[in-house]
Amino acid sequence: MRQQTLGEWLTYLEQLHPNPIDLGLARVGEVARRLNLLQPEPRVVTIAGTNGKGSSSAVLEAIAMDAGRAVGVFTSPHLLRYNERIRVNGVPVDDAAITAAFEAIEAARGDVSLTYFEFGALAALWVFARRPLDLLVLEVGLGGRLDAVNIIDADLAVITSISLDHEAWLGTDRETIGGEKAGILRPGIDAVIADPDPPRSVRDRLAELNCRARFFQAVEHGELAGTSALRAENVFAGREAAARLGMAVDDARLARLLEQLVVPGRLQCLQYQGRRVLLDVAHNPAAIANLLDWLEREVPGPRLALFAVLSDKDIHAMISPCSEAFAHWFLPALPGVSRALPAGDVARVLEEAGAHRVALCDSVARAWQAIQASGEEGTVVVFGSFYTVAGFMELLGEGPGKA
Repeated sequence: MRQQTLGEWLTYLEQLHPNPIDLGLARVGEVARRLNLLQPEPRVVTIAGTNGKGSSSAVLEAIAMDAGRAVGVFTSPHLLRYNERIRVNGVPVDDAAITAAFEAIEAARGDVSLTYFEFGALAALWVFARRPLDLLVLEVGLGGRLDAVNIIDADLAVITSISLDHEAWLGTDRETIGGEKAGILRPGIDAVIADPDPPRSVRDRLAELNCRARFFQAVEHGELAGTSALRAENVFAGREAAARLGMAVDDARLARLLEQLVVPGRLQCLQYQGRRVLLDVAHNPAAIANLLDWLEREVPGPRLALFAVLSDKDIHAMISPCSEAFAHWFLPALPGVSRALPAGDVARVLEEAGAHRVALCDSVARAWQAIQASGEEGTVVVFGSFYTVAGFMELLGEGPGKA
């Protein structure tokens, strides 16, 4: 059956390839070659890292747009709508642009099998090639060396924080994972390294390729997050990348841009039904540690957790440092998410870690109802996965930009 709507296309793509993750550049690179997508005219920034890619991309995008540059951004995953993955000048492209891209890719691929993510990366490049853009910001989906966006040679590479996640594909230590992230580097290019303590594998690769690297130093750059909820290293990544591309911004202008910048699901504060709510897509131990650090500084007093996580995450390492950071845990099921860890399993880990007030719920909506019915005061922190945050955004009935 020929796909007509974006929803029909996405259903088709989910079933097209036998494995949801199949790292490698040969297949996607061949289709890109057929579509003449391998050498974009705009400057290209590729961003890899375990955490902070979305925030770094958003800072760079904001600075570039403020400087009058036309910018295309490819990011993942999305929260509510697939269109969020492909932005032009800060606005998600419409369904028609994406379905036209999918049709072109389908016609060109022949018998080459592509994953859902590879189709999306090619679609972004196809859309961007048809717009008058000055800059492309391409966010790596998984790893770096073998990720689909790495078919494009970056003019500038950004590597954000590196920690353990997706160990089955990337390795079980920071050195190995760092080597995978460093795969986005190219000989002699500028590189921005936002990890405060980059693995030796990253430094060695920078030296081997003679890259001109700029490193984040907490003492020197710690003030960068003073006017925003973003971490200083991610602000540094976006600002320094912009500067390397000829778009330097002074402190006052940066502060104004950060005050206006909302990155959906990243330390995003809002009010809902009389409560303060914080949304954060923290979904691995390092991201949870960053969230806890921010909460200790910015959200004193009682807190309630609305938490769900995927089964391929290190749940023990995620929960152990924060079991007592919340007065009450509300654990929703995530209907329709096959990778979700059952709420009962999460509850057992929490109880082993010393949490005593735990409530299991059928959905994010039911978890919110339970929170409201409890009569307990405190900030509600929604975290654990993109799906958890997306479930709450669906409850709001608004897109990420409106929340």
